[in-house]
Amino acid sequence: MSTAYVVVTVLAAAWVAFSALSVFIRARWVVEPLASYGVPRSWWPWLGAAKAAGAAGLLAGLIVPAIGVAAGIGLVLYFTGAVVTVIRARSFSHIPFPLLYLAPVVGAMALGFAA
Repeated sequence: MSTAYVVVTVLAAAWVAFSALSVFIRARWVVEPLASYGVPRSWWPWLGAAKAAGAAGLLAGLIVPAIGVAAGIGLVLYFTGAVVTVIRARSFSHIPFPLLYLAPVVGAMALGFAA
């Protein structure tokens, strides 16, 4: 296990956990776009929980690699779905935001597979 893999994984998990926390505390910069994209309010806690579980899974993957792989795949699917949601809402200027969360997860997975 390389130092780069550990650092990128911990940073990715922290970044995704921040995103989950932002949903849980209903930060305006998160929930206003969700509402404008048409995401039902009843989904918001589940979306936050999915991100929190993914962040925890990335960290657990440092000990049990299969959990990290599953968490990484789940987060890639989650943030890909977020990109699709933004595109369907025609909020093209918002596309970079889910990509900013997707990139470190992909980086952690790539470093994990390279090790």
